This record gives sequence, structure tokens and C-alpha cells, in this order.
Amino acid sequence: MLDTINHLFGFKKTDYADLIKKGAIILDVRSKEEFAGGHIKNSINIPVDQLLKNLSRLKDKNKTIITCCASGMRSASAKTLLVKNGYTDVHNGGGWASLNSKI
Repeated sequence: MLDTINHLFGFKKTDYADLIKKGAIILDVRSKEEFAGGHIKNSINIPVDQLLKNLSRLKDKNKTIITCCASGMRSASAKTLLVKNGYTDVHNGGGWASLNSKI
């Protein structure tokens, strides 16, 4: 029961390293300039304001996607946008530097 409550309220910690090992995509939604200044190895950069017109780059809607940005705000917006467009397994990884330390 405790697991159910934690999951419902988002208290369960996501094992990002395990998601990556299983083939998750890291989607960095910062600007191209921010991305060029540092990013997670093998991540894909699609700025959040260009995400809708670039959904074709994320072909498999059932593939696990972890969004990230500078602080977690844009990645939260990207997660919402992806879910609304039929992507089934999307996680907000928050800030890219923090996410990088977890994987």
C-alpha cells in the first residue's frame, strides 16, 4: 500500500541509470546554445519551443524518454507536451547536471 501511495504522489524515486541501461532516450530541451555549453553524453537536443514541430525525431511513442533542461521547469513542460501527444513513458529528469550525476 505504501508503494501505491508513493507512486500516486510522485514520492517514488526513479532509477534513471536503470532506465538508461534499458535504452531510454535523454531529451535535453534547452536552447542549442545552452546545450553546446555542456550536456549529457548521447542526449538529444530539441529546444522545448521547437518540440511540437520535431516530434517526428521521437518516432517510437512507447520508448522511455527522460526530459531535462537547466532546472526542471522546461523539462516538466516538455513531459506534459509529450504525454499529450501520445508518448507513454516519459520522466522529468529535472536539471541536466543533476540528472547526469544520477546516471
